[in-house]
Amino acid sequence: MPNSTEPLIAGQVPLHEIMARLACERPVFHSEADLRLAFVRALWTLAPEIAPRLEVGQHQTGPVELLDLLCLGPLGTTAVEFKYFTARWTGTVADHGEQFALRAHSSDDVARQRYVSDIERLERFCAPAHSRNGLALIVTNAATLWSPPLVRMQPTRDAEFRIHHGRSLSGTLLWGGGDYRANTRVLHGRYELHWRPYAQLKGRNGELRYLVVEVTSGPAPQDP
Repeated sequence: MPNSTEPLIAGQVPLHEIMARLACERPVFHSEADLRLAFVRALWTLAPEIAPRLEVGQHQTGPVELLDLLCLGPLGTTAVEFKYFTARWTGTVADHGEQFALRAHSSDDVARQRYVSDIERLERFCAPAHSRNGLALIVTNAATLWSPPLVRMQPTRDAEFRIHHGRSLSGTLLWGGGDYRANTRVLHGRYELHWRPYAQLKGRNGELRYLVVEVTSGPAPQDP
């Protein structure tokens, strides 16, 4: 079941505190791996008693799946999945003189599908037997992800996977109206999507925002 309160890492550190610290120290990242490392360092600074573990195998009924980050603390455990989707941007971060050249990733629909897949995975990883919460986190400078579609836009294959601000996700989500069954995703919770500001850099595509969905232990998902 989703939780409307501020998500906590390992039952004690509010996610917004980590993101605020990150935004000050690292307003932009070279890659998703860079984001993960920076996140772990910020978490360690704020709560050194929480033990972070990267790429942890999750043993479900099928093949072993790798979880991006598992945070183990005295008050709880949190599973985190990351996505870092970028539009083209080049610039320098003044504090360090560090140069960045973000490339344009593949189509937005792929980013949406992968983010929704993370939520579905976390529902499995956070079943009652695990007694943990999960966070699906995406950071991006692609405004097309947080912006609603144009009113006159023709239906697209990822229409049910859109993750713009104010949307909610739940139930069975069909890709291309169901023509691509392998891309169908089933969510057992209901998730309200609220994007938050992250950083403002100079130039086109210089605004970054982040979205987090929290998954908490609830009834074990059933096979669709």
